[in-house]
Amino acid sequence: MTVTIYDVAREANVSMATVSRVVNGSQNVKPSTRKKVLEVIERLEYRPNAVARGLASKKTTTVGVIIPDISNNIYAEAARGIEDIATMYRYNIILANSDQKEEKELSLLDTMLGKQVDGIVMMSDAVTPKLLQTMENSPVPIVLAGSIDESKKLPSVNIDYFQATYEAIKMLIDNGHKRIAFISGPLSYTINAKYKLEAYKKALQDAGLEVDEALIVAEDDSYDGGMEAWKELNEIENPPTAYFAGSDELAIGIIHAAQDHGIKVPEDIEVISFENSKLARMVRPQLTSVVLPLYEIGAVSMRLLTKFLNKEEVKDQNVILPYRIEKRDSVKVKSMKNK
Repeated sequence: MTVTIYDVAREANVSMATVSRVVNGSQNVKPSTRKKVLEVIERLEYRPNAVARGLASKKTTTVGVIIPDISNNIYAEAARGIEDIATMYRYNIILANSDQKEEKELSLLDTMLGKQVDGIVMMSDAVTPKLLQTMENSPVPIVLAGSIDESKKLPSVNIDYFQATYEAIKMLIDNGHKRIAFISGPLSYTINAKYKLEAYKKALQDAGLEVDEALIVAEDDSYDGGMEAWKELNEIENPPTAYFAGSDELAIGIIHAAQDHGIKVPEDIEVISFENSKLARMVRPQLTSVVLPLYEIGAVSMRLLTKFLNKEEVKDQNVILPYRIEKRDSVKVKSMKNK
């Protein structure tokens, strides 16, 4: 049989209200009484019903987390940051994959709200007008993690994607490259199209270099996508001598495709990525990479959500975290000295 709060109260010879205060961490309980109730809870293996507690307190201490794909390194690391801070603040999480489809994102938001979550952390590569409107109308707080809402109406945690990309491209320009390729995931994703790509173009223009559309490739954001991008770019008349890749997997695909054709990195071509996952250190040569602080983005997003849930002061709801470029072996030493 399921042990109820009534069973605990009867066994401990206290009221159900006292058991509830102990379970919810209220300080308004005598230490001796708390000790007795906790002993009974442990002996009976009582597990509080989150839904029932939520009906009474209007809180379920549960947070919904919606991400595009948990199998992707970027989202997995961010999800870990979310979970660690949630645990610290005694929240449970419900994790769901949206597969980066608007219809599924909207459905998951509705499902999360139906489960009476206290708040939601959302990761989306494309915050569409319909998705934005739905989130704005949410009865619970929603924080965007590593996702851009250009209206800045929703709380969010990001880095300066434009400046980070600009700095990476400038590093390659400073190394003497004039034919620099830009490879990213789908350009339907806001960060790719409106921040990374625009920064790439601006860096070239500021250096007096031509923006050649043939050097801009949007592929599936994967290892295979990187290999395909290299093949496509090396079929043109004047191939690039340097590559900016929007993720580590893309960069590794580019490097391996080049190596398969006898081209050396960084002696013949140079490659810089945007992510700095553990893969960046596992490949040879190791990747020079813009450090996207994935764990921190997730952790700070969850902490920001707890501030809204606990009615704490929020000085800036749109947080920009610092970034850096980790200099390794896929870019020549000259660039590192310049930095």
